[in-house]
Amino acid sequence: MSTEKKWYAVYTKPRWEKKVHKLFDEKGLENYCPVNKVRKKWSDRIKVVEEPLFKSYIFVRVSEEEKTKVRMTNGVVNFVYWQGKPAVVKDKEIDIIKKFLNEYEHVIAQPVSLKSDMKIRIQQGIFMDNEATITKVLSNKVQVIIESIGYSLVAVIDKSNIAIV
Repeated sequence: MSTEKKWYAVYTKPRWEKKVHKLFDEKGLENYCPVNKVRKKWSDRIKVVEEPLFKSYIFVRVSEEEKTKVRMTNGVVNFVYWQGKPAVVKDKEIDIIKKFLNEYEHVIAQPVSLKSDMKIRIQQGIFMDNEATITKVLSNKVQVIIESIGYSLVAVIDKSNIAIV
């Protein structure tokens, strides 16, 4: 088994993000629970509290051997899966989240919904760095038209290989 550590997204029970973060710390597992500073108003005062940026998600950096330790942690539902395997999050993406939260307050994380007629950029494959237009959204793929080569080609591309323009 590999001892290389990778970042993974872990799905937690609702409102257990901070508890799981503390339990991972106690187990010696490197983890990151991005929090957003939010002003909350009560009848008698206003207070700044830290709320998890991603509801029911926390990131953990572990090796293959440590995955069982993660799954056996109270409050953890499971790893977030992509194409049948636990989804690996790039170090660069964790760094971007950290920098963004250090620079801005009151951040809102919203999932991106892909729609027909959206312009995207292909990030991998033979048409890498070409722009395309979504014609149809499937479960984990999109059907696109690529027109930049002088022809209208229709291709079905994995959602992980595109970026919104």
